[in-house]
Amino acid sequence: MAMADITIRGAGIFGLSIAWTCARRGARVQVVDPAGPGAGSSGGLVGALAPHVPENWNPKKQYQLESLLMAEAFWSQVEATGGVSPGYGRTGRIQPINDDRTLELARNREDGARSHWRGEAEWRVCPVSEMGPWVPPSATGFVIHDTLSARMHPRRACAALVAALAVMGIEVQAEAPDQGLVVHATGYAGLLELTEKLAGPGGVAEGKTLGSGVKGQAALLRFGDGEMPQLYADALHIIPHADGTLAVGSTSEREFDSIDTTDALLDDVIDRACAAVPVLHGAEVIDRWAGVRPRARSRAPMLGAWPGRDQHFIANGGFKIGFGMAPKVASTMADLLLDGHDTIPEGFRVEDNF
Repeated sequence: MAMADITIRGAGIFGLSIAWTCARRGARVQVVDPAGPGAGSSGGLVGALAPHVPENWNPKKQYQLESLLMAEAFWSQVEATGGVSPGYGRTGRIQPINDDRTLELARNREDGARSHWRGEAEWRVCPVSEMGPWVPPSATGFVIHDTLSARMHPRRACAALVAALAVMGIEVQAEAPDQGLVVHATGYAGLLELTEKLAGPGGVAEGKTLGSGVKGQAALLRFGDGEMPQLYADALHIIPHADGTLAVGSTSEREFDSIDTTDALLDDVIDRACAAVPVLHGAEVIDRWAGVRPRARSRAPMLGAWPGRDQHFIANGGFKIGFGMAPKVASTMADLLLDGHDTIPEGFRVEDNF
């Protein structure tokens, strides 16, 4: 290909989304990942695009809201270009309310949603009797129903971006030299590298751990029609996908020996999902997945220039919200790379992790 304006290192959700957005704005882009697209935590199963609770509002919650509202147009354009569905659907979410204190909090958050979501979506406390058959048991007889949550299939979303980029003449390469500006969207391994280079003796972040990995395990069941809302019960995401499968997950493991093997912890997740939603009993488990999600020290995405490394940039730390944040992260990074316009919010900068 011709000399690239931008090299994206990493073909997970952040790298592919940034490549897509920059290419649509006219940049010459190359994407490099020796493991191939979606090989890390972006190749998972769950795909819960769920908002933070609408209270104690802050820049991170506002940014996520804007990204979730961008998602339908973003993924529609990707699918229209490449012809591959990401499995996106704004199907909402139901959460059981199991005690009176949580019920009071949930009702207070109705006001927060009206204020902060500004009519774009609702957060409502509803009687179980209003919700139809697809609802988890609730000790209080009430559930939270929000209409902002959406779902997608992570693997299909990465495949959709790869297909759309291919139509634009951009293939994911296993190896290529840096050309132009370089974006490091390299996930868990990238956070370790950043800590090694910046936090050593005399470094700008000396003594700090800038990020780490949290292992997650998830399973895919054969169940559902794809149009049911996602559920959040017993701290688990239960996501009906568009293809008639249903994902359940996930674990959050700070200590682990293997990054990509499943074990009894996933068996427990499946058992808990069936206990929380009894209709899942007997559903066939058709896939099991494990991967390590990149968690920045700040717990927000880590965006911006690589300190002390000219023309190199970071886009990392998607952790559990990477797919939901991806449309806005891609736009923010394109603004910075192509226009020099810095719109990175408070708490999202690389330096916020020092």
